Amino acid sequence: MAVSLAENRVFNQDRGLANLSCNAVHYAVRFEFSSHSTAKLFIHWAQGMGEGTMPSAVWKGYLTFGLISMPIRLFAAARAVHTRLHEIHRECGTRIHHALYCPYDERMVSREEVAMGYEVEKDKYVLIEPSELRRIKAASSKAMDILQFVKLSEVDPIYFETSYFAVPEEAGKRAYALLLRTMEEMKYAAISRVTLHQRERTAILRPYRGGLTLHTFYYTNEVQVVKEYAKTPVKDLKKQEITLGEQFAKTLVQPFRPEQFQNDHEAQVKALIEQKVKGGPAIKERTTKEWAPVIDLMSALKKSIANVPAPGKGKKLRKTA
Repeated sequence: MAVSLAENRVFNQDRGLANLSCNAVHYAVRFEFSSHSTAKLFIHWAQGMGEGTMPSAVWKGYLTFGLISMPIRLFAAARAVHTRLHEIHRECGTRIHHALYCPYDERMVSREEVAMGYEVEKDKYVLIEPSELRRIKAASSKAMDILQFVKLSEVDPIYFETSYFAVPEEAGKRAYALLLRTMEEMKYAAISRVTLHQRERTAILRPYRGGLTLHTFYYTNEVQVVKEYAKTPVKDLKKQEITLGEQFAKTLVQPFRPEQFQNDHEAQVKALIEQKVKGGPAIKERTTKEWAPVIDLMSALKKSIANVPAPGKGKKLRKTA
């Protein structure tokens, strides 16, 4: 059961801690931020939050394949997990609210007074009403048409944006199964369009672990151009340098197992909070290695290869809990 921080904290003025009493086991801690003189910062998270709960669908509509249509729902396939930080007023321990302020009228304004606008020239805007946007909503807000099929290998990952699981409604399960089997047999992915969060996106639909996964992707004009990128002037790499580079790279080749990787910084943040809740001593600052540009590539590669642990003696990656 999720409950608000304000409703559940019993603030201890002497120790500067917030104790929470709820089934979700929230943690919170107040600590000083040296770069902010007027704020307190509370950090909290819920242990086990989200486990066993069904996420909300971000889109409901029809996936169409020729004259075949099937009702589906889209669910976010992944989300970043991090400890949430809130801005807290240092003097009283209350969470800060960011108010809406109009510099022209010099007063606070309510949400009802706020409109959306596009800047046509400096400080001049044309207002766009929500009702006007609804009149021109794309057909893909209700139906996702398959436009073509492509080989997944032809789609560069640079275009991938966000991933979603496509789940069929009961009435569309048979058509969904047919489309999935067809794509698996042909080893093709489908290009479609879908409107999410008031933006029409082109997307690619592909088989993934017994279902269809949708990836929205960036339009070509959204992929940034960096002039310095791919302008490597070095063309005189020695054959021996390339050979040693390949030799060292082969020592690091392993099967990809995503569960082996974890967010070490997140673990450190939680350890910091646990320590401060218990009133322990300050955590020592972690040291990082200082690096400098390598001039002698051959020497650096030879030393790198020499430092590779023997098989079975290397440092094992910790599995994510």
